Amino acid sequence: MAVESEHLDTLAIHAGQAPDPVSGAVMTPIVLASTFAQDGPGVHKGFEYARTGNPTRQTLERCIAALEGGAHGVAFGSGCAAMTTLLHTLRPGDHVVASDDVYGGSFRILDKVMRPLGIETTQVDMTDPENVARAMRDTTRMLWVETPTNPMLKLVDIAKVAAIGRARGATVVVDNTFATPMLQRPLALGAHAVLHSTTKYLNGHSDVVGGVVVTSEDALAERLRFLQNAIGAVPSPFDCYLVLRGLKTLPVRMERHVKSAGAIAEWLEAQPNVARVIYPGLSSHPQRALAERQMAGPGGMISFVVRGGLPAARALLATVRVFCCAESLGGVESLIEHPAIMTHGSVPADARAALGIDDGLIRISVGLEALEDLRADLAAALAAAARA
Repeated sequence: MAVESEHLDTLAIHAGQAPDPVSGAVMTPIVLASTFAQDGPGVHKGFEYARTGNPTRQTLERCIAALEGGAHGVAFGSGCAAMTTLLHTLRPGDHVVASDDVYGGSFRILDKVMRPLGIETTQVDMTDPENVARAMRDTTRMLWVETPTNPMLKLVDIAKVAAIGRARGATVVVDNTFATPMLQRPLALGAHAVLHSTTKYLNGHSDVVGGVVVTSEDALAERLRFLQNAIGAVPSPFDCYLVLRGLKTLPVRMERHVKSAGAIAEWLEAQPNVARVIYPGLSSHPQRALAERQMAGPGGMISFVVRGGLPAARALLATVRVFCCAESLGGVESLIEHPAIMTHGSVPADARAALGIDDGLIRISVGLEALEDLRADLAAALAAAARA
């Protein structure tokens, strides 16, 4: 039997898992079989075909579901695949209300993939729940929430927005990739479903692409599993194994991410050629009180604006050595990127400008390196930016 606990630190290591009954292996085995033997037609041990179900994948799904406090986990080959599958629970003519500041890949799915299929999206600033209420239509079937948002790190009051969605019969989905269940549990605040790019913090080692949806809604889970099987956007057993391995250290990693990010954010605010620092743990963040109420910690992501625009930003990104200029986030290594050119290049320029994603905006994912080395690296990069 798998270990049961109310503590996330224990669940991250044991939830959904037990030593292998055949070999006694402590770590869940990687089952690579594409098909599974049946004693007769439809008489099997729970698995028929690897697209439909896989023991390693099932273990991952159960573990993440336990961490989020949900009854069902459904894993996918990427976060984008998870999002697209969720949106396929809608029909042409349905309407989505989404955060105005979302990951560029999420915007691309909503605007370039789902809109041509007849599913329209209205994006609003969800920091004011009344904006959500005003955007609702009779055809609104889903609220798509990011909190903290990417890359402006705005926060959404999940409980208030979820109440609006539930009152109108709309499915409330929260992308919890930035916070992870260690810092935020949206289902407990009223959301119907939680989405993660497991590529990021849950795996934590920059060697997997994956996604997952967690829900306690039986009907939604049944529909998602049908679509998961029918569409076939499933993760490989090896990728599931890697995410399971990463989950075991998620609690201690998140503790370090948060500690270092807080120190770096405070240091950045004191730098003369930094115009603005955006981090939910700073007193300067307009929603710090919500962060303290809704989250167990402000996270490991920081955005800041370097003075000097694009030339300064380019010089900064070309100078870093400990930070790696790369897309993605949530790994043990610190990453730095330019949202306007990189992760949010698919967002129209006028929309980026309205959100504040300008040429001087930099987004960093604070990793697990020594804090002194990270600060020294940024100091050298900021000096290069000042000379640009």
